[in-house]
Amino acid sequence: MTLCFETLLLNTTASCTEISPAITAQKVCKSVSTGAGSLCILSNISLEINQGSSAAIVGVSGSGKSTLLSLLAGLDTPSSGEIYLHQHCISALTEDQRAEVRGEHVGFVFQSFQLLPSLSALENVMLPLELKNHPNAKQMANELLQRVNLGHRLNHYPNQLSGGEQQRVALARAFVNQPKVLFADEPTGNLDSGSSKTIESLLFELNRENNTTLIIVTHDLELANLCETKICLTAGEITSLTPCKPLN
Repeated sequence: MTLCFETLLLNTTASCTEISPAITAQKVCKSVSTGAGSLCILSNISLEINQGSSAAIVGVSGSGKSTLLSLLAGLDTPSSGEIYLHQHCISALTEDQRAEVRGEHVGFVFQSFQLLPSLSALENVMLPLELKNHPNAKQMANELLQRVNLGHRLNHYPNQLSGGEQQRVALARAFVNQPKVLFADEPTGNLDSGSSKTIESLLFELNRENNTTLIIVTHDLELANLCETKICLTAGEITSLTPCKPLN
């Protein structure tokens, strides 16, 4: 049985003060063409995620988690429906326009880190700021690397860092532009238990410190339960919504 949520309000800490949505999806569907015909990946997804909240998207492989994240982040466009990212209707924009919105509002953390191997940790974190000709790129990158406890690794290259250290560099790079929304796709998927706990703590600490909206795709239910809301996808449809109590 499909549960149709016309509006999922994903912020369990809202007060009487009005909180604007960071992301809104309205009746979003995504289909792709195959040799056997049209394949529906997502169907009738409607949700609203408030600024500063945290949400985890969970489900078995093939349920549409990464596709939903890609659509919400403006990396892809839906077959039908509308998606708004900070009041921009990104589903109606060109790729160049979506890239501009992403550059202004969005940060990403991926399972595979995606650091540039020829750049040091400091240079990797500086890069997003340098692309914008930011005058304090080095200072800001240095401060964030200190914040994630990598001040002693500034001049090390990715192949000289452990997986957990590389992901901390990736976190610093994602937050250096002070994004309003951070999308994390399996951020602890390639890490051991100890490194995973470190990344989890940093994700939520930086989320709170910067009032960043945090959206995580994960198979790790312990990580999902740290979010304020857990969205379960089954065969491309939202089948449950569970408020979670973040662990302190």
